[in-house]
Amino acid sequence: MKTRILSGIVLAVIMISSCLCGGWYLYFLSLVISLVGMFELYRVIHMERSIMAGVGYCAAILYYICVATRLEKYNILVLVLALMAIMSIYVFTFPKYESKQVMLAFTGLFYVAVMLSYIYKVRILQDGIYLIWLIFIASWGNDTFAYFTGVFLGKHKMAPILSPKKSIEGAVGGIAGATVLGALLGYVVSAKITATFLHPVLLFAVASCIGAVLAIIGDLTASAIKRNHEVKDYGTLIPGHGGILDRYDSVIFTAPAVYWAVFIMTRL
Repeated sequence: MKTRILSGIVLAVIMISSCLCGGWYLYFLSLVISLVGMFELYRVIHMERSIMAGVGYCAAILYYICVATRLEKYNILVLVLALMAIMSIYVFTFPKYESKQVMLAFTGLFYVAVMLSYIYKVRILQDGIYLIWLIFIASWGNDTFAYFTGVFLGKHKMAPILSPKKSIEGAVGGIAGATVLGALLGYVVSAKITATFLHPVLLFAVASCIGAVLAIIGDLTASAIKRNHEVKDYGTLIPGHGGILDRYDSVIFTAPAVYWAVFIMTRL
């Protein structure tokens, strides 16, 4: 327990400082987290050091370069070329790789690197220094409220096979708690916002609510992959917490959810 708490504190310090500072600090941290997460996912099917995984790592780096420069319009091209390269390796080395390895090689690139890049994308939005906290409110805040609600009120299992401890009541409590936290954040920073948000409190609440709903799916998605391949944790990088994907499984979904919720609502 002591190890888990200490590593949790270190993780919190790193994430809080990177979100506050933004810039290259957050950019490179997001890239490193993405690469480590891809490595963990590839390791599940024993291909983390294969040439196919190498294509995934290189494509992730190129994608991040596009994100941080004027080349962002070419990020789709990077993904297309990566898929072509992965399929070419599959064909010319056949039958070295199984089809599920080929699919996961590309999925790892999109599921981990592309989705997590939205942490940085949210931060560079106007007022991103405030918006970025919605990602973690929707994921870790939701998880905290869901846990306590489930402990005291949980009776109906939500996904008994994937996650026996999760309950429908806990999920509702988590979403409600994250929504309230989002609204409170919107209220606190409303006077500091420079963008033309018609209703900052409503925007923050809705974005946090949408993120919280998808956080549950993100958590269960990571659990499903682990159960399919009979692994307990994705890694041991974070003592007491597991690997990067064990800690950021819900963030993978909340980061793009918050980005697009804000993007769409500010244009309605």
